[in-house]
Amino acid sequence: VVGKVTNGKDLFKALKTKNPDVVILEIDLPDINGITALRTIKAENPGTKILILSCHPEEMYALNAIKAGAAAYLSKTASTEILSEAVHQVARGGIYLNKEISEKIKSGTTRSNNLVSRYKKLSTREIEVLNLLSTGKRNKDIAEALDINEKTVSTYKTRLLKKLRVDNLADLINQSRLLQIRTT
Repeated sequence: VVGKVTNGKDLFKALKTKNPDVVILEIDLPDINGITALRTIKAENPGTKILILSCHPEEMYALNAIKAGAAAYLSKTASTEILSEAVHQVARGGIYLNKEISEKIKSGTTRSNNLVSRYKKLSTREIEVLNLLSTGKRNKDIAEALDINEKTVSTYKTRLLKKLRVDNLADLINQSRLLQIRTT
């Protein structure tokens, strides 16, 4: 272990001075969105391997994290043996997903398949916007958190309404929360 940080600002400072082989990153890092941090790390330090360790459901977030450049996604409830196995796999250049998620991805079957299949069609940015909306954030707050224009947030909301087949923001948030409950 070459360092520990508690927020996005310190993360980027540490990366400039420490040069770690593997970064274990939480999606809900203060001062920055974890997926945004992941993309930035991969752009600035392409050789650094990233393992996401999060309280968010693997079924919903793992694929998007992998698409964004992570080499692994683990739940914080994973055992230390699994965490160790994942770190070693990532350090060797591999990708690690738990067996249950790997099987579900291969078979394409999930609980509440319709909702999850619609969710899987969302882009990483749409998922980020949806997650922030479901925590009660306003467009302005989301725009600041993701470093995008407020009108772009509105565009994402419109896409989310269409893709998740709902008519209003309340239903969108409700469906997002149902999805989190059903897929854990």
